[in-house]
Formats: sequence, structure tokens, C-alpha cells
Amino acid sequence: MPLQPYLDVLRLPGTKTSFLLMTLARLPMTATSITLTLHIVSELGHGYGAAGLVGTATTAGTALAAPLIGRLIDRHGLRPVVAVCGLASTAFWVSVPYLPYQALLVVALPAGALVLPAGSIARQVITALVPEPRRRAAYSLDTISLETTFMIGPALGIAASTQLSSTVALTGIGIVFGACAAALYLVDPPIRTEEERGATPGTRPRIRAWLGAPLIGTLLVAMGALFVLMGTELAALAALRESGEVGWTGVVIAVMCVASLTGGLIHGAVPRSLSQLPLMVLLAVLVIPVALVTDPWWLLALALVPTNLACAPTLAATTESVSRLAPVSVRGEAMGLQDSATRIGMAIGAPVVGFVIDHSQPGWGFVAAGLGGLLFALAGWLLQRRPARPSVTGRPGATAPGCSDSVATTG
Repeated sequence: MPLQPYLDVLRLPGTKTSFLLMTLARLPMTATSITLTLHIVSELGHGYGAAGLVGTATTAGTALAAPLIGRLIDRHGLRPVVAVCGLASTAFWVSVPYLPYQALLVVALPAGALVLPAGSIARQVITALVPEPRRRAAYSLDTISLETTFMIGPALGIAASTQLSSTVALTGIGIVFGACAAALYLVDPPIRTEEERGATPGTRPRIRAWLGAPLIGTLLVAMGALFVLMGTELAALAALRESGEVGWTGVVIAVMCVASLTGGLIHGAVPRSLSQLPLMVLLAVLVIPVALVTDPWWLLALALVPTNLACAPTLAATTESVSRLAPVSVRGEAMGLQDSATRIGMAIGAPVVGFVIDHSQPGWGFVAAGLGGLLFALAGWLLQRRPARPSVTGRPGATAPGCSDSVATTG
């Protein structure tokens, strides 16, 4: 598989530093959920349901505030937002070990709202640094980086919590958040291209002028993708518990991550690839047959490879679609909406698939994840078929008839 597209991206000025910085900034975020759960269960003496409630509050805060945070970046630039969010994230995680459960539950929502938006910032920086013909490879590299942090972050959180203490783990998360925010503030990577920065700023377009059917359809498809991914992970865990092989959970998840990494590498390296919608349909369709092979663990892991090959490509194609459909002046807000869509998909996927598993068998969880994803895909496709409004910025790609047209064959 040729790696030249990735090497070309990394040779561009500022990309190596930015990719490294964004990977480090995402690392503490991937460790937060499992570390916070272990603290609430082990140190505070509450159940997993109580821990899940705190996690839901932080997710809800992020989902609600992400577009607003993005709008603030559009208006005031990167540094003020990074400073405020970095301080808030650091203060929250450093103080978590000393808060009673009731206080933790209260502050979880605003803490989630002010979390450092590393993912959104990463996508904006990539769009600014990388010319459009190379962005598919760059967005694929970004999703590969994200998958890597999900393989490392939770493991570090578990190791620190079990071998040292949850206080050390949570404090470490806060310190890393602060250090990454400080580095982002000092480096101040660009979020606009030179051409975009040199353009005369105009009136900010009204939201109805750019948030039309094509972009809403793209966001719905993104929501469906995370519905499938969250449901698949939950069904896999349930299947392993039922077969008495829960100890192999880490290995199965690692296989899923490696498959996703492989798919992302292929998606960014090939000259032509599928766009967001067909990739998401593949993601959903390929998870349904997993219901037939839920044990033993190694067979389940192999069955999960095909659907996870479409995971990173779907996420990369989503970013490319959003970046092309959104006008430059509201790019931050559009990326925030993408974050909101993915978090809503995760929040819906867990209880829906969990309900199906509770009232049937783990195998039906895979079916529920796939069918639910296809419903999101259908809704997104119907919206994307509607004609778009005229461009609000006058630049090509500001709006487009649909996801498949805007992304064409570049994913």
C-alpha cells in the first residue's frame, strides 16, 4: 500500500507539529471515561449506573456547547477559547478526586461544555494547512491518530488507577489537559488558509443560509455512524460476558482498532475512495452478520474486522464533507455541530442497543446497531437529495446538492 500521500501531507509546513500536538491533546480525553468510572465505583462507592450518569452529563455538556465553542473560535480566534477551555478542563480534572458524588454530578455538565475541543480544532487546523487535493489523506491520518489515542489512553488510565490510585490518574489527566492547552496557545496553529485570512471579512451568514438539507443530512449520517460504533462495542462486551470470556475484551477491542486503522490507511492512500454515505452503509450492513458468530472470542474478533475496516474511512469522509459544505466564516461552528452529532449518536446508541440486548440476546445487539444505523443513513440520504441553497460565500464547495456530490469520489 503506497504511503506517499501521507508523506506528502507530513512534508507540508506545520503539519508534523500540529499532528503531534493534536494527538497529545486528545490523549487525556480518551482516558477520561474509564478513569472517572473507576473512581466513582472504587473510591466513592457508587454503582456503574451512577458513574454512567456523570458520563452522560459530561457528554451532554459537550454536545450542547460544541457549536457555541466553534462559533467563539470563528469570532475570536483560537487562543482565547483554548485559554478558557484549557483552564476549565484542568481545574475540573484536578479537583475531581476531592469532590463528593453529588457535587461531581452537578459540575459534570458545565465541565463537559468547556472541555478542550481538541477534535474540532484538529480538523480546522488540517483544513488550513493542507491543500484540498490532499485533505482526504490528511483527514484519514487524523482519524488514524484518533484511533491510536483510543488504544493508548484508556490503557494508561486503567494502569494509573489500578497500580497507583484514581487520584493520581485524574490529576494526571488534568495536568496533561493544561500542558496541551498551553502548548496549543503558544504554537497557535492556523485555522484559516492564507487566502482565507487575507479575504475581507464579511457579514456572518445566517444559520439558515448554510445549515441546509445537505449539511444536516451529512450530520445525520455521522450520528448514525457513532450509533453503530457504540452499539457494536456494547454488543461485543455483552457477547463476551455471556460466553464467559470477558477477559478477552481488551484483545477484541484492539483487533477492532487495528482494523479501523487499516481501513483509514487504505482510504487515505488510494487515488479514489467512497464518499461518506456508502461508507456508513457498509459500516452498518457489515455489523449485522456478526450476530451469527458471537463466540468464541477469537471468532467474534474476526467477524468484527469487516465492519471496522469502514470505521476510520467513514469518520474521515464525514470531516471532508463538512469542511466542503460549510462556509469558511462558520467552519468552527460546523465542526462543533459535527462533534455534537457524533456525541448524540453515541448517547442514543448505548441505551437503544442495550435495551435490545436486555430483552433478547447479545447477538441481537449487533442487528439493532446495524439496522439503527441504516435508518440514520436513509434519513441522511433523503435530506442530501434535496437541492441546496445558493452559495453564501461565493466560493466553490460552500454548499452542494448533497454529500456524494460534494465529496465526489474523494471520500
